[in-house]
Amino acid sequence: MSLLAVEEIKELVGQPKGLFVSIYMPIERATAEHQRNSIRLKDLMQEARSSIVESGLDDKEASDFLQPIQELIDSDESFWGEEHSDGLAVFLASGVFRYYRLPLSFQELVVVTDRFHLKPLLPLLMIGDEQYYVLALSQKEVRFLRCTRDNVKEIELKDVPHSLDEALGYDATAKDGQRRMSTPKGGTNNSFQQAGSFHGQGSPDQDKQQDGILQFFHSIDKGLHKYLRGKRAPLVLAGVEYLFPIYKEANTYQHLVDEGITGNAEHVKSEELQAQAWEIVEPLFSKGQQEAVERYKELKGTGLTSTDIKEIVPAACYSRVEQLFVAVGVQQWGIFNPDSNIVDLHSEAELGDEDLLDAAAVNTVLNGGTVYAVEPNQVPDEAQVAAIFRF
Repeated sequence: MSLLAVEEIKELVGQPKGLFVSIYMPIERATAEHQRNSIRLKDLMQEARSSIVESGLDDKEASDFLQPIQELIDSDESFWGEEHSDGLAVFLASGVFRYYRLPLSFQELVVVTDRFHLKPLLPLLMIGDEQYYVLALSQKEVRFLRCTRDNVKEIELKDVPHSLDEALGYDATAKDGQRRMSTPKGGTNNSFQQAGSFHGQGSPDQDKQQDGILQFFHSIDKGLHKYLRGKRAPLVLAGVEYLFPIYKEANTYQHLVDEGITGNAEHVKSEELQAQAWEIVEPLFSKGQQEAVERYKELKGTGLTSTDIKEIVPAACYSRVEQLFVAVGVQQWGIFNPDSNIVDLHSEAELGDEDLLDAAAVNTVLNGGTVYAVEPNQVPDEAQVAAIFRF
């Protein structure tokens, strides 16, 4: 598995209480390091085994419980070779086994408690994670790219035509009267053929072709649903400018960016599209987070902000948190009792504990709030967590 949506997080959160194992580790992608990946996962599984035995299971019961992870360790080396998979997340409980190869290089972490530990996954779900998408439209192909500032991965779109030619059933640029345009942003000094041929404004040929392209774009938009459901990451279009308004008419994804990369994207490398799109989306990421910081400062002292984890954890559970800043790489162990709203904090993890920062972040996302997973020095008031409340 390599994709993750809010619905899957909800499923992981909604499991009945029991014994839950969460494992995170970085992946070495070089072929020579594949065996090292297996050894690392085996070491982390042994760490989980020790915690499971401490919880009351005997060695045989622990081995049986961990058998799905052992089978993953013993799998073919090709498992470790997926391009642009930098981290592995493994979740195991009674009747549940899921693993995700993801474009995040996780720190090694093993958590054995009565629920899954999910905070390391949140950067894949949040607008503050600097993840974005590029949809490159051209005559010969359609490419869908999942990007961060440092990584790009092409995602194969299934059940949709793969090119304008395929969608229209003929060569869309083979006729006379082609229009040509230059590319002021993200292109080269060459002129590119603009998709479509025109025989006068509003001609039947033009209308027929535009209808065909619009129908094609509707199919692409529908095909993207499975990849973009629950996402908030920006989507940037790349292609000849004539196609942009047609695609926007078909689009139903709320986070399509107005500005696009203009020019024929057919022979542009994925890495170049990633870099050009980053120039477009980087200000959006910075602006959103900075606006949240300014709003926090404005509301400070009104009762609508807090850095008290004992207040924030229950508020997140009951949909009060609108925006949350949480420090990455930091855990605060303890127990939250939703019946009494009491939060007990512990300096070190104890049996039955959860990371309360994780709980606050996950519940904020599931309840429609925005979480900014940031470096510790970027949390307002130099706290581990800071919240803006809805009420």
